[in-house]
Amino acid sequence: MLDNLTRRLSGVFAGLRRKGRLTEDDVNEALREIRVALLEADVNFAVAKDLMRRIREKAVGEAVFGSLTADQTIVKIVRDELVDILGGETVRFNWSPAPPTVVLMCGLQGSGKTTSCAKLAQWFQKQGKKPMMAACDTQRPAAVHQLQVLGEQVDVPVYAKTDGTKPPQIAREALERCKHLMLDVLIVDTAGRLTVDEDLMRELREVHDVSRPSEVFLVLDSTTGQEAVNVAQAFHERVPVTGAIFTKLDGDTRGGAVLSVRAATGTPVRFIGVGEAVDALDVFHPDRMAGRIIGMGDVLGIIERAETALDQEQVKELEGKMRKGGLDFNDMLSQFATMRRMGPLQQVLKMLPGISSMVPEEALNQVDEKHVGRIEAMILSMTARERSNPDIINGSRRKRIAAGSGTSVEEVNALIKQLNEMKRGMKQMVKLEQRFKKQRGGRR
Repeated sequence: MLDNLTRRLSGVFAGLRRKGRLTEDDVNEALREIRVALLEADVNFAVAKDLMRRIREKAVGEAVFGSLTADQTIVKIVRDELVDILGGETVRFNWSPAPPTVVLMCGLQGSGKTTSCAKLAQWFQKQGKKPMMAACDTQRPAAVHQLQVLGEQVDVPVYAKTDGTKPPQIAREALERCKHLMLDVLIVDTAGRLTVDEDLMRELREVHDVSRPSEVFLVLDSTTGQEAVNVAQAFHERVPVTGAIFTKLDGDTRGGAVLSVRAATGTPVRFIGVGEAVDALDVFHPDRMAGRIIGMGDVLGIIERAETALDQEQVKELEGKMRKGGLDFNDMLSQFATMRRMGPLQQVLKMLPGISSMVPEEALNQVDEKHVGRIEAMILSMTARERSNPDIINGSRRKRIAAGSGTSVEEVNALIKQLNEMKRGMKQMVKLEQRFKKQRGGRR
């Protein structure tokens, strides 16, 4: 997600730090490089130009020239302006005072609209809501079937008709059904076209008038670059769009349209799709996105993912084992499962502050989930007794584990060594903690 832009900006800021006191020429050169980085990331030209003007005005106003902290000041100015251009504050969801709350999904064909319906449904479930989806994309029979399959996957009912009923009527019936079942949210999937046309907009307007949605989300494909901004402008002119959902931000995309769409159309970004899984949907936070873009990471995002993934009882049990230095392979297996629930390892690593400047892009791209899979295979090839008592794993047992997991004895040896080092490290930490407590007690 905007990885190239992050690395370019991190390089610019690192160059400023090396200079110490900054001249006006230093600042102008840095701003030129930032502008080029934004344009290469597919940020709208007019948006990039206006952003540079605002940063330059703030930089002059803050009197950064000749200051020892000029680089920090410029980083803060760039971050603040990015937050502003991204929308300032996180937009809260607009719940209807009388359930169900209707969410109308629109967008072009191939943007990921139908999949986003299921992702949004699962997000509502995590908020404690009971959603239902309505299949109003009758242009493609495959779209109706796709929504039904996704509905089964997330355990959400889908209202669909394949008897030629028009989308507005399907929306009307779905709304009545949703009220009858006393559900909280109705997500309406509408038809898409390859391009914006009058037939598409007429049908969308009819479905809108019937369902009276509290939110109208436009789904945009981030890989289309500037075209995503053009599509947003076209929809914004004809439909009361309340927010955008950007899909495919997990891939090799420049993603600059995320920075451009609000400034160009006034439509705030509300959610971002960060993977193909139905739970790969994140609420869009302008301040966190700005932090990630300039290399400051997203610590709050990591904490939220960890809170969702962690079982508090398991955490307490693991903490007790760690203090006693009694970790075993069952604990390691449990931690891998927790990591997987937090999302792809590459994504989590990229949320760490400064990772773009500390770790080369090639190294991050080579972070292989398969390596974790090989470790899991070795652990699962052990007997229950071996997992609980690693000390009994002798030479013959190691050969058996290697053969059963399709790995080598050397890899099994390395895994056992890794566990022993973890246990040793935990024991040392506990001793240091106890010594520190004694020293504090003696000084009182």
